[in-house]
Amino acid sequence: MTTTLSRRALLAAGALLAAPAPLRAQAGMRLVVVGGGFGGASAANFARRTYPDVQVTLVEPQRSFVTCPYGNLLLGGERQIGQITHSYDGLRARGVTVIHDRASGIDAAAKSVRLAGGQALSHDRLILSPGIALRWGAVEGYDQAAAETIPHAWIPADGAQTLLLRRQLEAMPDGGVVGLAIPGNPFRCPPGPYERISMIAHYLKRHKPRAKILALDAKEGFSKQGLFQDGWRALYGDMIEWVPGNRDGKVVKVDVRERVLETEFGTRHKVDVANVIPPQTAAALATEAGLANETGWVPVNTRTFEARAAPGIHVIGDANIPGPMPKSGFVANTTAKQAVASAVALHRGQPVPEALYFNTCYSHVGTEYGISVVNIFRPNADGTAIAEVPNSGGISPRGDLPEQRRQEALYADAWYDSITRSMFA
Repeated sequence: MTTTLSRRALLAAGALLAAPAPLRAQAGMRLVVVGGGFGGASAANFARRTYPDVQVTLVEPQRSFVTCPYGNLLLGGERQIGQITHSYDGLRARGVTVIHDRASGIDAAAKSVRLAGGQALSHDRLILSPGIALRWGAVEGYDQAAAETIPHAWIPADGAQTLLLRRQLEAMPDGGVVGLAIPGNPFRCPPGPYERISMIAHYLKRHKPRAKILALDAKEGFSKQGLFQDGWRALYGDMIEWVPGNRDGKVVKVDVRERVLETEFGTRHKVDVANVIPPQTAAALATEAGLANETGWVPVNTRTFEARAAPGIHVIGDANIPGPMPKSGFVANTTAKQAVASAVALHRGQPVPEALYFNTCYSHVGTEYGISVVNIFRPNADGTAIAEVPNSGGISPRGDLPEQRRQEALYADAWYDSITRSMFA
């Protein structure tokens, strides 16, 4: 179903504010949060704001955080790296102890996290938001070394991968071909590759109008497909060719030296710039701790986000299996709050708050062309699964609606400002 702009905007704003009802803090609880992205930073900030007597420690190896959301706008020339880079100083000012180190191991029984620098952090509750790992070698010929030539730009870290792809687009001759390899589900940010296609097309239209984009996809369909393809036709004409898996779109091999993407049935596509987004799993910290199952992702309690394999360790963000909820920044933010409230309640022997989860996902198709989807989820009656609340969601209507597209692009910018403030205080 579709919703009005005002309703969607209200849902977006309300979801950022929505959080479990606070419980009065008891002095002495030690909460350790591993990972300073959309899940972890949101958890640390929410914990300090809501439970001021809880001791919160955040472990994150990067000194600053470059967001995946709006990284595609950097590729399109609409943002600079500094505009999507965020400091942890606000969290420190709020009273979070921020340690820039890598968590190298978890001892669930001892309630301790081991750091690469040798320190061990004891805790009463652990919130784990480690993100994803790329499955090197899942696409033949594409390993970590290959990413220095053909970037994935899917784990931003310090932004180097995104900047590398940007430089390659700038150096490509007019009339060249940009090739993308897109994985099957599940993966981080389902609409992300298609926003990336849009923003690369936006850059090429202005600077290299004879260029083409070849998007080779392991899937037969994708998030917000009709809306994206409407925008591609309206803004970019025949610049973009999307090839689904059932038309030989699945890339199985990469020739890095020749920049060739080879598909399942042996078709070889020579391109000038390649972007390979490989299949993914939960980050190594989660898999090595035995928290993930055979899928490579972490099954969790639907109300507390405790790992099924280790109660007391709450796993949020892209690393878990969230049922129908997408692996999005907004889901990481809203579930972080539930995980914190649950951790505090369980530590005190109190009931876990009722759970309600939100997702609002904006995508840019052009500078003044935004699209979105809104969903609300909750656990079922016995807590065995998460389901979308009937008739609660909405998606942008299709059609020639330039004013709506312009407003949604503005809402997207407001969403980004709001959620990064929610993360970084």
